[in-house]
Amino acid sequence: MTDSEFLDRADALLLQIEQACDRITESTALDLDAQRVGGMVTIVFPDRSQIVVNQQKPLHEIWLAARAGGFHFKFQDGQWLDTKGEGEFYAMLAKLASEQAGGASLRFAPQA
Repeated sequence: MTDSEFLDRADALLLQIEQACDRITESTALDLDAQRVGGMVTIVFPDRSQIVVNQQKPLHEIWLAARAGGFHFKFQDGQWLDTKGEGEFYAMLAKLASEQAGGASLRFAPQA
């Protein structure tokens, strides 16, 4: 993957996270605040806990940091997969965000 391809895919992922947070806030009682600065999105939960997703340009990776720990993802076979075999990015984000939201069932998914 070229640097340009990585940046296009990574920017699309960050935008989708922002849009999903907006949808969750509009359609539920949960108030998520997604703040984007450059290649990083910080999701702030009502209890002030955070999930941070950022681009690692030199490595062509997306890093996700949550209460449960840190995870690294590479784009492979059409999806962002954890480098240690922990799963797909959007499923992992949904699981971690749901945990940090007190057990609410939150959905994050790539847009077609």
